[in-house]
Amino acid sequence: MTQFSRADRVSQLIQRELSEILQKETKDPRLKMTTITGVKMSKDLKNAKIYFSNTGADRNVDDAFKGFQSALGHIKRTLAGRLDLRYMPDLRFYYDESFDYGARIENLLKSIANETDGSDHSPAESE
Repeated sequence: MTQFSRADRVSQLIQRELSEILQKETKDPRLKMTTITGVKMSKDLKNAKIYFSNTGADRNVDDAFKGFQSALGHIKRTLAGRLDLRYMPDLRFYYDESFDYGARIENLLKSIANETDGSDHSPAESE
């Protein structure tokens, strides 16, 4: 059975609670289409790196950063009330580029597939 560290458990708890706060309590339109994709805690539980992605038509990352900075006090107070921690960790927000990277790779693969569909070469003929 895999043992999870306390930092891993706190990371999962913060991700779940922060997602709920953003979904139900935050009224900032800059954070409306923001999703928390991951949380990484330091081993001493004093720092949390929070990774987010932006979905929807209005995907302005700078606005999302400004929204998080504006709502930071509310987020920390609400999290502190929900978490049973000795210290409230310092929250730092980072844009998660993995979804953009994945979409770019998928588009490249589709373009390659479209180029090869028009060719006269097939795997069976080349043998």
